[in-house]
Amino acid sequence: MKKTDFYRNARTDIPGPLSGIRVLEATTTWAGPMCAAVLADFGADVIKVEIPSGDVSRSLQPNLPGTEISFAHATVNRNKRSLSLDVRTEQGRDIFLELAARSDVVVENFKVGTMTGYGLGYEQLCEVKPDIVYVSITGWGQFGPNHAAAGYDPLAQAASGFMSVTGSPDGPPTKAGTYLADDLGGLHAALGAMAALRHRDQTGEGQHVDVALQDALLFQSNGLLTLGAMGIEPTRSGNEFGAAAPANVYECQDGAVFAGVLLDPHWRALAPIIGEPDLADHESFATRQARLENRELCNILLANWFALRTQEEAVSTLRAAGLPIAPVNTYPQAAKDPHVLERDMLQQTKLNNGVTAPITGPAVKFSRTPTRVRSCAPEIGEHNAEILRSIGLDAKAQQALSTSGVIS
Repeated sequence: MKKTDFYRNARTDIPGPLSGIRVLEATTTWAGPMCAAVLADFGADVIKVEIPSGDVSRSLQPNLPGTEISFAHATVNRNKRSLSLDVRTEQGRDIFLELAARSDVVVENFKVGTMTGYGLGYEQLCEVKPDIVYVSITGWGQFGPNHAAAGYDPLAQAASGFMSVTGSPDGPPTKAGTYLADDLGGLHAALGAMAALRHRDQTGEGQHVDVALQDALLFQSNGLLTLGAMGIEPTRSGNEFGAAAPANVYECQDGAVFAGVLLDPHWRALAPIIGEPDLADHESFATRQARLENRELCNILLANWFALRTQEEAVSTLRAAGLPIAPVNTYPQAAKDPHVLERDMLQQTKLNNGVTAPITGPAVKFSRTPTRVRSCAPEIGEHNAEILRSIGLDAKAQQALSTSGVIS
């Protein structure tokens, strides 16, 4: 299918499937902003509320080349409006409550009890908006023995068991190279928000949505938590694929590939390609169980074949035979991949300083209500005037708030 065929019935009059939904975001760093970024990408009007000095993500290094804009801020805060507001003050709290009364969803990811201490917890917001969908993202959740402990991405990776199965078999427990717990927590929070909105639309009932980073990682553990509960301790397998062989990273003359044999027909197709046609139906290789028992020999056979070929030659040869293989790319290489570009995973976006940068685009594609990076990540308080004016605060009132430090 061509891209034009997929989008042939696309609408251009709305920003996405969540058009008309307003989200009030009071978050920091990554998990909370990621949740709101997904909702914003889907077309919701997201107001990011941050203290006048700005959210932590604005200072995370490195900056985008040629700018003073953090890569993290530019990535996770696109498609949002910014309101600089000190919710720790009485006036700031009242403004937040006024905005919440006009919103569908509130997203927060502070330590349990923080928002309640500001007068902005779920029960307090229900007084001004009974059907509010209130999404809380924390390390450990709103209840449980650890609920009051500080919770961050690597802590969730450690406690969930994720680190114990990541890395090489003879190496130490290893965390992910990305904010995996934050990302998954943010995604589950966005799913939870949309499910709660569906329930609200059917019943008129709002609710508190509780998302823990540890729970998100455990849910995505591919059943390893169940095995652990039944006394089976999974081990690290590095780049091997536990349920199939051969499946590994193999070095070519100019780079690496990941290739695997997941099905018995794959092996029968692969054997003659690597110069071993007699092994296609050999009892030591013909079945998945046999190949698992001879994993080391399978790896040697494939490693020898890949070592004599370029990455491009290896990929084209195996893909032509319908076999699974992919190049092991760096992110700079992935950013040049024609497939990545065709999928709009990089979208040229004009930043506030006039520089154009390739911002990572939405993952989900909607044929009827397409989504895109509509606007760059805002400057701190960029939309103060329009947001405050919408709740009846004129220029004089806004100036007073600025003078007192409630807004920047």
